[in-house]
Amino acid sequence: MILPLLATWTPEPLAPSATVEDALGLLLDEGTGVLPVVDATDRFVGVVTERMLLEADSPDAFVSTVFGAPPVTIAPEAHVFEATKLMIQHDLAAIAVVDDDRHYYGFARRHDIFERFARMLATQEAGAVVSVEVPARDLALSQLVYAAEQNGVHVRSIVSELPDTSGEDGDGEGLSDAPARVTLKLDTTDAARVRAMLEHYGYRVVASYGERENDDDLQDRVRAFMRYLEV
Repeated sequence: MILPLLATWTPEPLAPSATVEDALGLLLDEGTGVLPVVDATDRFVGVVTERMLLEADSPDAFVSTVFGAPPVTIAPEAHVFEATKLMIQHDLAAIAVVDDDRHYYGFARRHDIFERFARMLATQEAGAVVSVEVPARDLALSQLVYAAEQNGVHVRSIVSELPDTSGEDGDGEGLSDAPARVTLKLDTTDAARVRAMLEHYGYRVVASYGERENDDDLQDRVRAFMRYLEV
């Protein structure tokens, strides 16, 4: 069976009739705080956490007796963005990947999602990074990419960070003057000529990073993006 991309961690599932004592031992072996519970027909019925098990009435109790509310799950075909949204919304370190028939595939974990974003943002590829600010009402990614992709330059990835309007009255006023930031990862190490081209088209360049920056700096950019998602 080929696992879906989100299901990168597949801890051994428990049977509903497993004891709390056995479950705690397996948790210790796995080095994690959550385990899936799957019935005899290989259908997902829930998860148990270390806290649930430690609060059980007896070490001989079945794990099926310590279930709480139905756990949050995600479909195998879901996008990494949806997994990120659910993890943040429910404050999860891992989310079970389950299809419509309740078949269990595994878990997606926070650090797996981070790695997916790192690949999506082409952080390991050679090339410069350029960030620009533009009024949100004027943001048109196609025009921005066109402005950057001059003289044979190509955009490997693009990330847009829209202004926070949560404190507004809800009518959208003020959004037009608030800047959106767009970060481009390019296939060239020559950030200077791309910056000049973007400025020529009227974009305000607020940062640029060339190939000579160290890997830690580039990873910091990815971590900043992940923090933005968690706001």
